[in-house]
Amino acid sequence: MALLTFLGATQQVTGSCYLLEANGRKVLLECGMTQGFRRDEENNRNHFPFDPSSLDAVVISHAHLDHSGLLPKLVSEGYRGPIHMTAACAELLDLMLKDAAGLQERDAEWENRWRQRSGKPLVTPLYTLKDVERTLEMLSPVEYNTTLGFSEGFELCFHEAGHILGSAIVEITIHEAHNLTRKLVFSGDLGNDCSPLLRDPATLAEADLVLLESTYGDRDHRALDDTLDELKQILHDAWKGGGNVLIPSFAVGRTQDLLYYLGKFYQEGALKQQAVFLDSPMAIAATAIYDRHRQNFNHEHQDEIEGNGKGTLKNWLPILKCTQTPEESMAINRITQGAIIIAGAGMCNGGRIVHHFKHNLWRENCHVIFPGFQAKGTLGRRLVDGEKNIRVIHQSLAVKAQLHTLGGFSAHAGQSQLINWLKHFKHSPEIYLVHGELEKSQALAAAIKDQLGWLASIPEPQEQIAF
Repeated sequence: MALLTFLGATQQVTGSCYLLEANGRKVLLECGMTQGFRRDEENNRNHFPFDPSSLDAVVISHAHLDHSGLLPKLVSEGYRGPIHMTAACAELLDLMLKDAAGLQERDAEWENRWRQRSGKPLVTPLYTLKDVERTLEMLSPVEYNTTLGFSEGFELCFHEAGHILGSAIVEITIHEAHNLTRKLVFSGDLGNDCSPLLRDPATLAEADLVLLESTYGDRDHRALDDTLDELKQILHDAWKGGGNVLIPSFAVGRTQDLLYYLGKFYQEGALKQQAVFLDSPMAIAATAIYDRHRQNFNHEHQDEIEGNGKGTLKNWLPILKCTQTPEESMAINRITQGAIIIAGAGMCNGGRIVHHFKHNLWRENCHVIFPGFQAKGTLGRRLVDGEKNIRVIHQSLAVKAQLHTLGGFSAHAGQSQLINWLKHFKHSPEIYLVHGELEKSQALAAAIKDQLGWLASIPEPQEQIAF
């Protein structure tokens, strides 16, 4: 008998974490950071509900911090075993965890300045760069479609998930006494099958238990062609109106998709702006990793980008300017029109995008494009929900810019894509819906029952099941 405990991303989108126990062994599937409301993010400081030193292995589906961001904390609290992921995921983890540690250390330093002056106890960072370095030494990459025997009676195989570079569907087979076999399949974050760079998610046929993400479980995305037409129109209107275009974007995945599409517009002569600024050191580094792993792109767009000697995403979009330093970033704010500025954070809860908001959000001719999901509690969500006045960098700003949400760019599968992926299983597995707000999971469960006749459950936090 195998046991699975739902420790995170249950009835919410972030903090993915599940504990699998069998054969006297413990395997942690995902170790994600909770993001959103400050009160929720404080939960990242809680002790793990298990002894990290008791774990035999950790498996990570992909490098986004809501799936991997607490790995250094796990290591700092005693974990010493292997951490399995794909090779491209390992490269992105190096980048993203170091960035997260730097942010943790800077935030602690800033807060301790006023705490020291007011006589309050000092805080420590969630983890440090030293913790990250120790974590990176424990990474154990596994290639796609390669079976790895690990721990006692466990086998692991990664399959293409199509979400971001290196993202994987996780298949874990458990061999128990008396020739009993149990197979768990975790979708990870399933990609939108119209992603311009990545291959479509793989489909599987056999599973006893399926953990299925439900981020967009209540709806389908707009048709891609309609989304691209709208993007072209927004860019044209911004150029004609004399304003800038701000695009808060995740450094990994969304940014590279946007660079591809903007490059395509440029190649077609449809892009009027003369400068696209990629104002995120992490996105710049992530784009270089994408270029190094072009063999993982879908073949059509790999050939397109490499045609005519272009080779890289940067060469595909010749007007791209990568602003690495703070000084280069600040210089952008002297430009009041004709610029497209892509900057993090994707949900506007920090990063350089908030500085560009300060200089542009109050302008009526500014356009802000949200190309992806905005979680509850984030500044991005408040803007999407229509707040007319926000506070950014200790300053109140009137929101007069024109705001646009382009759901067709989502890196997540929509409801129909999730069900189409699920229906490839030959027999109805036991299904649990995770990584989605409760109403999204409920809508997906109802659609699965209606279309497939299968029951899908929504676990409670800390719930434990046997399978």
